[in-house]
Amino acid sequence: QVQLVESGGGLVQAGGSLRLSCAASGSIFSVHAMGWYRQAPGKQRELVAVISSGSNTNYADSVKGRFTISRGNAKNTVYLQMNSLKPEDTAVYYCNADVSTYSRINYVYWGQGTQVTVSS
Repeated sequence: QVQLVESGGGLVQAGGSLRLSCAASGSIFSVHAMGWYRQAPGKQRELVAVISSGSNTNYADSVKGRFTISRGNAKNTVYLQMNSLKPEDTAVYYCNADVSTYSRINYVYWGQGTQVTVSS
């Protein structure tokens, strides 16, 4: 079994910053791409940023230049540095990870989500 645990959400004023963290643990052979998604009330879940095992990154247009995704040295951790936050960034943020387990099964796992609220 694989678990993803997120942390770092909270309430911040517009223009402020937050850093989200997500750590994958369990029966992991290797972690491939990791990403952050978000879901605002009444809206579909959308991609925020993704990073490959080789550290190639891709961002949603709405966050380019403001958010930075990175991975820890152990490659099982992903971070999302969010600067210049706007009220429209308010959402539940989820991390995911494309994982190969020790039984060589590939599966995409999701964290439980962390709330980010940006006040105007």
